[in-house]
Amino acid sequence: MKDRTRTGVETSGNLVVLGVASLWALITDIVSRRFSWQEFMLQAWFMTRVSLLPTILVAIPFGVITSVQIGAVANQIGATSFSGAVNGIGVLRQGAPLVTSLMIAGAVGSAICSDLGARNVREEIDALKVMGISPIQRLVAPRILASAVVALLLTVIVAMTAMTTAFIMNVGSGTISSGAYLDSFVSFSRPADFVLAEIKALVFGFIATVVAAHKGLNASGGPKGVADAVNQAVVLSVILLAGTNVAITQAYVMLFPQGSV
Repeated sequence: MKDRTRTGVETSGNLVVLGVASLWALITDIVSRRFSWQEFMLQAWFMTRVSLLPTILVAIPFGVITSVQIGAVANQIGATSFSGAVNGIGVLRQGAPLVTSLMIAGAVGSAICSDLGARNVREEIDALKVMGISPIQRLVAPRILASAVVALLLTVIVAMTAMTTAFIMNVGSGTISSGAYLDSFVSFSRPADFVLAEIKALVFGFIATVVAAHKGLNASGGPKGVADAVNQAVVLSVILLAGTNVAITQAYVMLFPQGSV
């Protein structure tokens, strides 16, 4: 028990150190114009390619489930005119960032961890250090910026896909007109809802990349060690992202009570 506690504390500290060092390297490289924009573009395209289609495929059934459940409750209490607002705001504030976080942790995080883990096992990371090149500046910082940008865009795609699906389900079933559905959403939604979703996506992308990079850079033991590191990175990322989602939501509710969920 003591060993697990100590390992957990050490891992938490290492994640904080890596996160701060990565942000500092990212800022200093951009300011000094030494940032590898080519690596950033390659990683951003790779992350988009591996996560875009799964994200859309997950967002569609999410929108269907949300519309069916909310529509059933709205019919029971006679509040079908508010289904557009409940569906739209719920997807925008909670659903879109949460689906994005799972895709970032599962698809993007596992790819980052396996790539860096394989490099570490092949001693490429040690070779970079011998040549005086910081792995954080060369490998981690571009991936952090790329995952943040991709997470921002994926959140918009998830929100649009889920909200469009919910609109089609509600309006297509004849329970509410398209005008009433859109009017309820426009009346109750605020720009702060979209800002909250994008802030969550930005934080989620950063956390998932830091966790994946940490596990990948510390992988050892050959292919089995890399596989174990990927598994640990995905599990730890999902746990941290779920806790962070709750913390950000509660902070938003307390700071902006009129926009509480």
